[in-house]
Amino acid sequence: MEMVGANARINDISIHYREYGEGEPLLMIMGHSGNADWWGEDFLRPLAERFHVVTFDNRGSGRTDKPEGPYSIAQMASDTSGLMNHLGWSSAHIVGASMGGMIAQWLALEYPERVNKLVLACTHCGGSEHVMIDFERPEFQVIMGVIAEGGSAEDFAKAMLPILLPAKFMQENSRRVEELRKLILSAPIQPHCFEAQTTAVLSWSDYSRLSDLRQPTLVMTGDEDILIDPENSRILADAIPDSKLVIFPGGGHGFFMQFPDQV
Repeated sequence: MEMVGANARINDISIHYREYGEGEPLLMIMGHSGNADWWGEDFLRPLAERFHVVTFDNRGSGRTDKPEGPYSIAQMASDTSGLMNHLGWSSAHIVGASMGGMIAQWLALEYPERVNKLVLACTHCGGSEHVMIDFERPEFQVIMGVIAEGGSAEDFAKAMLPILLPAKFMQENSRRVEELRKLILSAPIQPHCFEAQTTAVLSWSDYSRLSDLRQPTLVMTGDEDILIDPENSRILADAIPDSKLVIFPGGGHGFFMQFPDQV
């Protein structure tokens, strides 16, 4: 699969992005801590056969600039709109995963003319209306400890995998898990950016405006997601007009990593 990578000056930062394929524009927005590598070629290849796919690293992630925080969902949606301007896209289909789904919602609400169809994966609406993360779970205690103590990239990858993938899948798919570990290690997030993105996620909500969305919307989740409870996808689907909910049995937060062909 041919890929063209570049950087663009957007707002106050340099954003790294990658282009694949030809066809209608399709913009992919990755989630907290992740970057363009995390989508994986197995997921992007079939999309690139039908669409002009662009992936990119959010503010603070991967190969994009890493300014001091705080960051906000609105700010990152502005970055995304600026990237579309750079690409010469007046509109595109938008896919957002996790934090990227929050950015995608904001983009669709603030710049509705720019979003053709909307895909929201393993994400939530923010505010008191969403089902909160259970930070007492041992998986989250481990990752927060790694960040607080300035652990190595290897430590981060080891702690992140059980958050993204169900234990059964990890036990039965060691080769796939190793591939994903390498993706996480490719350009791990820095601690100050992890905190800045966390602040963005925890300080936003758009539930009251979801009924204003007019784009055809697909909401997807895995039924074993421990990071963003699957109930959040039901909340989104119930609130967004003309939406469809798809739940992947056995899927964790990284269900698109587990089942790239199906997704």
